[in-house]
Amino acid sequence: MRPLSWISRLLAKRLPTARHDVGIDLGTANTLVYIPGKGVIINEPSVVAVNQKTGRVVAVGMEAKQMLGRTPAHLSAVRPLVDGVISDFEVAEEMLAYLLAKAERASGGKFVGPRVVVGVPSGVTNVETRAVFDATMNAGAREVFVVEEPMAAAIGIKLPVHEPIGSMVVDIGGGTTDIAVISLGGIVRSKNLKVAGDRFNADIAAYVRNEFKILIGERTAEDVKIAVGSVLSGEAPMETTIRGRDLVSGLPREVVVTDSDVREALAPSVETLVAATRQVLEVTPPEIVADIMRRGVFLVGGGALLRGLDRLLSAELEIPVYVAPEPLTAVARGAGIILENMGTFRDVLVSHDDDGPRL
Repeated sequence: MRPLSWISRLLAKRLPTARHDVGIDLGTANTLVYIPGKGVIINEPSVVAVNQKTGRVVAVGMEAKQMLGRTPAHLSAVRPLVDGVISDFEVAEEMLAYLLAKAERASGGKFVGPRVVVGVPSGVTNVETRAVFDATMNAGAREVFVVEEPMAAAIGIKLPVHEPIGSMVVDIGGGTTDIAVISLGGIVRSKNLKVAGDRFNADIAAYVRNEFKILIGERTAEDVKIAVGSVLSGEAPMETTIRGRDLVSGLPREVVVTDSDVREALAPSVETLVAATRQVLEVTPPEIVADIMRRGVFLVGGGALLRGLDRLLSAELEIPVYVAPEPLTAVARGAGIILENMGTFRDVLVSHDDDGPRL
């Protein structure tokens, strides 16, 4: 009989395994994956390309996003999340499995049933939370914990969420905007809006169609938003060239779009966002409002990068408004911090039966 130590040495030569923890910001536009000790290692668009003939997934993430609006009849580029919640369970499961496998390769080891913290919007129902839990478990997770995205973002930007101090976070993502007031490890008041990055893109596409009689796609509208998007006039005018199909002639046409055009296009949605933030403040306890007036409001998410939004909100609300450092990764970093300090942050996690205070 071979000695036990020989077997141990043989097993040690195999691929290293580790019970990794993984934080996931499951967003409508992008999904980010965080591994403690390594940081955010994946930032991929939440898009999956599916072959309709075979039902098989052919691409995920950036590769699938490049197919948006360019696929033949038998291929479709699908967004498995709409307004921050899972709309196509099977495709979402495939996307999560792909991302966990990619994180495993990037970490240099083999995952043995990772423990996963997933961020969800603050307005989700118990059924929607359960869908996230089940999809992540089916994708290969050992344990799944769910946290509301504004809470994760507050933790990610190092706000004192457990102290008796009021903090306000506005998380402007792709499908939803979460406005939340946080104190003593919980959300005191919150509001979830369907006004966010995707709505801004739709506003720009509609404006170009109405004003210039040109049809443009979702990706082109997003490019315009990134290039010249603003909510306040700047010192120097900005412009960008776009190409689309002329609605009158049906032929390709090129026009120049300015930052002024984009401001006009976004005005109604930005007004809705400002009004919702004001509504949350109006129902917040006065002691917490005093804290927010002193400490300010923090913007996170991709929409926080819209030029001038912090200054506009500050002027309308008459309190300081700050864009958080690295706003795009705030939720993912918060999920990672929760994983690293599970004992401290366990009380901020959402159970499937939780119903927090809403507006």
